[in-house]
Amino acid sequence: MPRTLTARAALVGCAVAVVSVLVTALVAIPLAARTVEARTRESLAAEATVVAAALRATPRPAGDQKLLDALRNRDISLFVLRRGVPDQPGLPPAVLEQVTDGSFSGRAVVGGVPSLVEARPINNNGNAVVLTHPRATGIWRAIGQNLWLALLAGLAAGVLAGVLLGSRLARPIRNAALAARRLGGGERGVRVPVEPPQEVESLAHALNGLAEALSTSEGRQRDFLLSVSHELRTPLTTIRGYAEALSDGVIEGDGAARAGRTVLAEAERLDRLVTDLLALARLDAVDFPLTPLPVDLTAIVAETANTWRPRCAAAGVTLVVEAPAFPVPAFTDPGRTRQILDGLLENALRVVPAGAPIVLATRPGSFLEVRDGGPGFTEDDLPLVFERGALRQRYDGVRKGGSGLGLALVHGLVRRLGGQIEAGHAPEGGARFTITLPPQPYEALTFA
Repeated sequence: MPRTLTARAALVGCAVAVVSVLVTALVAIPLAARTVEARTRESLAAEATVVAAALRATPRPAGDQKLLDALRNRDISLFVLRRGVPDQPGLPPAVLEQVTDGSFSGRAVVGGVPSLVEARPINNNGNAVVLTHPRATGIWRAIGQNLWLALLAGLAAGVLAGVLLGSRLARPIRNAALAARRLGGGERGVRVPVEPPQEVESLAHALNGLAEALSTSEGRQRDFLLSVSHELRTPLTTIRGYAEALSDGVIEGDGAARAGRTVLAEAERLDRLVTDLLALARLDAVDFPLTPLPVDLTAIVAETANTWRPRCAAAGVTLVVEAPAFPVPAFTDPGRTRQILDGLLENALRVVPAGAPIVLATRPGSFLEVRDGGPGFTEDDLPLVFERGALRQRYDGVRKGGSGLGLALVHGLVRRLGGQIEAGHAPEGGARFTITLPPQPYEALTFA
């Protein structure tokens, strides 16, 4: 089987041409044979009528020699019956029996040759004239001998059409393959011309969309790396500065203790950033550790609130808890769920001004919610909320922000837990995050 599309198209064109010629021959040859036979029969019948009339006018034992020569030139044999007896042998008895009754028109084997037979009476004494002509059986042989010309012409046309069609179809595919190789080589400005047929158009649109997606994705990755580099550089610069001051003896006494605390805080900040990066990198790994089990979301919310209430109070922010007086069951990993709430509260506390509230809520249906009274999101922000580094890049220098990893990590954790998270507008005026976790029938859960 040919490996190229052009060669395969040429082969298919040849096959179609051969089949077309053969089918045409099988249909046309019988029709042509019947047509030729019908016309020969009509001509032979007219000749028989004319010869009978001529012999009736000037009867001669063997007919006029000129008439015989003319008939012989047209491959017509003449038999003259006198009182039912032919003037020469060759007519089968079945034909002689029917001719004595009058006119006859049919087929018979005359002299071993299938022939058309036309008989006309000369008078009423059993005298008649019989004309025979070989049937059109030779048309099969004649057409068959000329069939190879049509077959060769069809093959040539099929090869030409196949090569042209294959080249036409292969050209956009070759362009697409070249574009894919260039994309694989790192070029992102590659675009494939969109041209018919529809399947090729779809391929071109898909490759162009892939190029756009790769360009956008790599651009976001560059921005993300830049933002992460900035986040790493800030605490490292602080740590390096204090370390140099301590090593040079510039800071002494109480200043050294304060410098130590500052270095410790920046190191913890670095640790959180590296931890978030590792968690993001492992989110899609098969071995990402998860231990889902029946839990009470009310208890998790209360525990989280107790941990975060002092930090909120220190920042002048009011932490409000909205939870029912009964358990809210869910089937989830309690440690990862607490990590999700901590990430959302960290994000909220970073942007919420003093005096504004942060609401931590749960309700039946395995829902968790974190709302705040901060600046919130615009409608254009909502599609980008969970893209790593997207909001940090948009609001860099406008509002206080983190590394841009927290919300992306929260989104990945919720997805791995089989839940859903939605960002929106809070009634408190800021951002709202609603999490839906997989539910578990309440009677199947046991709580301490």
